[in-house]
Amino acid sequence: MKSIFFAFLASLMIASPIGSVALAETDTQERATASSNLSGSSVYSRRRYRSDKSPIPRKEIAFKEGYPAGTIIIDTSDRRLDHVLGNGKAMRYGVGVGREGFEWSGTNRVSRKAEWPSWTPPEVMIKREAAKGRILPRYMEGGPNNPMGARALYIGSTIYRIHGTNEPWSIGQAMSSGCIRMANDDVRHLYERVSVGNRVIVRH
Repeated sequence: MKSIFFAFLASLMIASPIGSVALAETDTQERATASSNLSGSSVYSRRRYRSDKSPIPRKEIAFKEGYPAGTIIIDTSDRRLDHVLGNGKAMRYGVGVGREGFEWSGTNRVSRKAEWPSWTPPEVMIKREAAKGRILPRYMEGGPNNPMGARALYIGSTIYRIHGTNEPWSIGQAMSSGCIRMANDDVRHLYERVSVGNRVIVRH
């Protein structure tokens, strides 16, 4: 019976090529729709990914400003962080900075260093995000899923930090609530070369 049934189907396809074309078109449309649904927005499929590497490779540059070795200079408009090496050189990293309304500038010092830091969102952030329908944890242990990333350099007694991120696509963007984001690979590199007490300058 099965062989007779399949022979009957084959005869229909031969007799009706339009039907076979329609079936092929429907299948193509369904696959395209499924692909679109899986990827979400085009921005998501292009930009959101997991990686410790920065989309902006760090590089050594000539540095002519008169700051001493060890100074960290963050230009928020350029979205770059320069770590002064001395002898007319600095290491430059791409960073993510505060979005509109969360920009700031000033001078301070590294007050603490932490590996795989925990995250305690400030109360103002918890309330702000709750108003948008996003519930933040009051505390999160350090680890790969923590938005603080692999390392953190705390800036004085402020709420701001230079820290890693599990969102490397945000490097080079103004997306944070004021903290300075670095790719995990870059923040590890900087962390090993910075001491508590090093000067931090944030400027526009």
